[in-house]
Amino acid sequence: MIRLDTLTCRDQLKGVAMGQYFQMGDETLWNPSNGASRMFQRQVAVFESELGLPSGIGPMENDECEIDPITFATFVHALLAQHRRTSHAVVLALSEGFTATVLVLAERAEITTDWAQLGTTPEGPREDVQVSALTGMSTPAEGDGWATGLRAKARELSRRMPR
Repeated sequence: MIRLDTLTCRDQLKGVAMGQYFQMGDETLWNPSNGASRMFQRQVAVFESELGLPSGIGPMENDECEIDPITFATFVHALLAQHRRTSHAVVLALSEGFTATVLVLAERAEITTDWAQLGTTPEGPREDVQVSALTGMSTPAEGDGWATGLRAKARELSRRMPR
């Protein structure tokens, strides 16, 4: 389904492909460009594989993608827990943008995130711990400090993610 009301004059004249819609029921959570949507969907597959969980983000059909709220909530919590358990600088750099984008979608979908619980000492073993020849093993920041940068990134992205 093409939504002509979202076209700009430039798009109409050049015949540029429009964005795609990530929806939950009748509510559009995000309307990214085709390139951003394609990259995000590929990252969804990577993180589904890493977590061993479905994301609840359905296939893109006719420029629309339906998000299942229950499955997505489970995925969001597992993604944040994984983010909390790692201290590997490269893993964090590779995953932070995706995690912040998912967090924006979760907030728009009114999925509650228990930051206090996530901020406690992670359950289970630490994952992808960075070991430095100079300083030894690093550990994630304790308390709510680990989430400060992630939440700031999500707030910034939210302003740049059209609905």
